[in-house]
Amino acid sequence: MEGKKGGLTPGLYLVATPIGNARDITLRTLDILRGADVLAAEDTRSLRRLLEIHGVPLGERPLVAYHDHNGAKARPRLLGALEAGLSVAYASEAGTPMISDPGFDLMRAAQEAGYPATSAPGPSAVVTALTLAGLPTDRFLFAGFLPNASGARKRALDELRGVPATLVYYESPKRLGAMLRDAAETLGGDRPAAVCRELTKKFEEVQRGTLNELSQIYTETQARGEIVVLIGKGDSETVSETDIDSAVRKALETMSVRDAADLVSAQLGVKRRPVYQMAMKLAGEQGDD
Repeated sequence: MEGKKGGLTPGLYLVATPIGNARDITLRTLDILRGADVLAAEDTRSLRRLLEIHGVPLGERPLVAYHDHNGAKARPRLLGALEAGLSVAYASEAGTPMISDPGFDLMRAAQEAGYPATSAPGPSAVVTALTLAGLPTDRFLFAGFLPNASGARKRALDELRGVPATLVYYESPKRLGAMLRDAAETLGGDRPAAVCRELTKKFEEVQRGTLNELSQIYTETQARGEIVVLIGKGDSETVSETDIDSAVRKALETMSVRDAADLVSAQLGVKRRPVYQMAMKLAGEQGDD
């Protein structure tokens, strides 16, 4: 959707913005923000700041607020701009549009009206957390935010109990301890998990452990900042003992028994205790050779 002279052709552009570190923006996103006729943002203050940081002038171009509370009112204005043959760039407050983001309704309306639309990919808290958590990434399920009430939260967790994929949730720091307690009770306290906090920011932190361990940590300590919770895949019974044996042997080539058990239990989504016992046994056999 780029013009022959490098300008933007008419249409809707969804652009990803940094989740913390402003330098994570892509060159293509900067080109789109510089060339679009109309800018729209979930948070106009955040976008203005991002434009200032990267030296992109807003000029006389309109900057339209578009969020959950005003979407029905703002959407016709943006669709009108598309109808007039203009290019419209929409930016999330942070991350990739349409991932727990009001951009979904805007994209769907543009598509239904027949306007061209594209996305400039970039930062995503979900993918960033997956790269750091140490849990399986071959399959994952992003489940957004869980309900506030404990009963509803447990039901939502139980619905995904046996899903053979790493579960990914966004969570409020105020509810994190309660969410982890409910997850431990519903999914099993020994299930491996990770809490990723303030990703790409100065105080980035990743805590790994079982749901029981993480629940205890965040019940005693109030978390701060933006949080992603990842829970190891369900249906661990499908992982054969041969698979575990092979993974443990490989890990023991370069790791201690403890570290090998931690790694394999997280990678395969199985309980740590039997993995540790297997690692102890195999390490003993290797020592006898």
